[in-house]
Amino acid sequence: MKRKQSQSEHPGYGNLERHSGDEKRRRWPLVAVAVLLVFLIGGAFAAYAYDDARSDEIADGITVGGVDVGGLEQAKAERLLRSQLVQPLRKPVFVTYNGERWKLPAKQLKVRANVRQSVDEALETSREGGLPSRLVRYVTGGEVDENIRPKVAYFQPAVNRFVRRVAGAINQETQDATISATGSSLNVVAAENGRELRDNLLEKQLAGVVTSATKPRAIRAVVRTTRPEVTTDQVASAYPTYLTLDRANYTLRLWKNLKLAESYPVAVGQVGLETPAGLYHIQNKAVDPPWSVPNSAWAGSLAGTVVPGGVPENPLKARWLGIFDGAGIHGTDETYSLGTAASHGCVRMAIPDVIELYDQVPVGTPIYIG
Repeated sequence: MKRKQSQSEHPGYGNLERHSGDEKRRRWPLVAVAVLLVFLIGGAFAAYAYDDARSDEIADGITVGGVDVGGLEQAKAERLLRSQLVQPLRKPVFVTYNGERWKLPAKQLKVRANVRQSVDEALETSREGGLPSRLVRYVTGGEVDENIRPKVAYFQPAVNRFVRRVAGAINQETQDATISATGSSLNVVAAENGRELRDNLLEKQLAGVVTSATKPRAIRAVVRTTRPEVTTDQVASAYPTYLTLDRANYTLRLWKNLKLAESYPVAVGQVGLETPAGLYHIQNKAVDPPWSVPNSAWAGSLAGTVVPGGVPENPLKARWLGIFDGAGIHGTDETYSLGTAASHGCVRMAIPDVIELYDQVPVGTPIYIG
C-alpha cells in the first residue's frame, strides 16, 4: 500500500509558501503609504474647508478704534461698531475754562465713519499669514494683536468757527502801565497781564476727541499769559516829562518822572475861544515864532496875515510850544492877564517861565488839559 505524501514532502510546496509571504511583505509599505495619503488628503481638504468656513470671521485680538471685534462675522461687527463707535461720536463736545463752558453741537460736526471699510480691513488682516499659521492660531486659540484706525471724518469749518468763538471769549489784551491824568494830578494805571487761548492746540485736541469713541467729550482749554510791554515799574521811564493844565485854576504843571517839578501861573482861552480840553502832545517848538494871524473878526486888520517873530505887534513872545490846531503855549508881556481867561485859545506864560519850560519839554511830550 502506497504511503500518502505529506505537504512537507510535496515537491515545490515549500517554495510556494515562501513566495506568498514575500509578496505580502512587499505590498504592506504600499498600503501604508496609500492609507497615509488618504489621511493627508482628507486632512488637507478638512483644513481648507475649516479655514474657508471661518473666512467671514474676524480673528480674535483685532480691534477697530478700540472696539473689540474679534470672533465676529462681518454683519455683527458692523452693527457693533455703529453702536459703540459711531453713536458716541454723535455727541456734543465741551470746552471749559475758569468755570465757563462752551458747547460744540454734534449736529454741526457732521461726524461720519466708514464702518464697512474698517470691517473689511479687519477681515483682510485676519487672513494674513497663510493657511498653516491660521490653522495653528485656530488650534491654539492665538490672537492677532492689531488695532485698526477707523476712517472718521467731520466738518472742519465747524471746529474752526468754534475755536474762534472760544478764543473771543477767553482772550484778553494786555494793559500797558500808563498814566491817568487830570488837570492837577498824575496817577499811574498799573499794568495788567493778558491771556491768549492756545487755539492751534485746542484745534488738535478737538480733532482727537471728535474722532474717538473712548476719549472724554470735554476739553479744558490751555491758555497762555501775555505780558505787557510797559510794566508798572517802567511807566515812569516811559513818561519822563508830562504837562497838565488846570484851566479852572489857571495853573500849568511840569512833571518829571511822574513827580511834580514845577507849577506856573498861566492865562487860558476866554469864553467862546476856550483852550481845548483833552489829551494832546507838543507838536512843534520855536524860538521867537512868527504869528500866522487867524482870519477872524477879533484879529482886525491883521486877520489872515503873518507877523514876524520878535516884533512888538507879535503877541507870541520868546517861545512857542504848539498843541493843537493853532493853539499853543507861548510867552506874553501882558502879565496882568495871567490867572484869567483872557487869550484866544492859547496858554500864556510869563516870558521867563516859558523860556525855562521850553528847554525841558521835548516835542512829543503829552499834555493833559482839564
